[in-house]
Amino acid sequence: MTGAAIVGRFAPSPTGPLHFGSLVAAVGSYCLARRAGGRWLLRMDDLDRPRVVPGAADDILRTLEVLGFAWDGPVLWQSGRGEAYAAALEQLRQQGLLYPCACSRREILASAPHPGEEGPVYPGTCRWGLPADRAPRAVRIRVPDREIVFTDGVFGCQAQNLAREVGDFVLRRADGLYAYQLAVVVDDAASGVNQVVRGADLLGSTSRQIFLLESLGLPVPAYLHLPLVLNADGSKLSKRDGDDDSPRVWSGGELLCKALRWLGQPVPAELAQARPAEVLAWGAAAFEAGAIPLITEIAEIAVDSVGKSR
Repeated sequence: MTGAAIVGRFAPSPTGPLHFGSLVAAVGSYCLARRAGGRWLLRMDDLDRPRVVPGAADDILRTLEVLGFAWDGPVLWQSGRGEAYAAALEQLRQQGLLYPCACSRREILASAPHPGEEGPVYPGTCRWGLPADRAPRAVRIRVPDREIVFTDGVFGCQAQNLAREVGDFVLRRADGLYAYQLAVVVDDAASGVNQVVRGADLLGSTSRQIFLLESLGLPVPAYLHLPLVLNADGSKLSKRDGDDDSPRVWSGGELLCKALRWLGQPVPAELAQARPAEVLAWGAAAFEAGAIPLITEIAEIAVDSVGKSR
């Protein structure tokens, strides 16, 4: 990446309105890309069609516009990228890295040797061939028994042994949809993204993505994971958390200032009354990655839907 112009991105999933946790990721990725004089792209991760909420993508785009975000180039939609994912899958198949799997989730839960970070570690039941009486369901990739090591821009050196901590993972699901892990690396590489800024809930996915990038002969971006926004009970804030009980509606400038402060940035108090574009301009000029905390305090106020802050 030495000497390369920074290309960052924000890639929300349209499973509901933009919430404060996603806004933090948008602000962090935007400010870090703009601070370096780079480009900031917008991708809609609408690949998982059963989870897509009608109208949510348009609502997210309107919200980002109202909050002053300006992205470079057209929005990329994962739902229209099937041919690119199929080509990547075929490349991996020709390398002998893929195999069909007949296991159901219930069977994996029953036979997995131990749980990993994100569920049971796949025990390799179908690695050397399908049982004679079973039909293939998903497509998995063989992972190496070695550590994938990378340095995160916030959390420092990270290492994960995929064979022991994840197991062979799915690249095409039983319902025929391509898996997130494959789609995200193909899309980032195709768009020239070399700086991935996102929530810490995806830190555990990074080793899998680096392995896929290396297997496909694609460049590995720099990764920087942001602290998660938590509810009062310590759980991750999500689109499923209702907004109707929020005690107030925040203005766009206030929300952006709140997101910047969540990321450790010393935002001047008077900026809370400024237009959103002015707040983002301040962030683009002053944002310091070194100030981002590893852990943040639990939010005291459940922020109302960002889509209502207009």
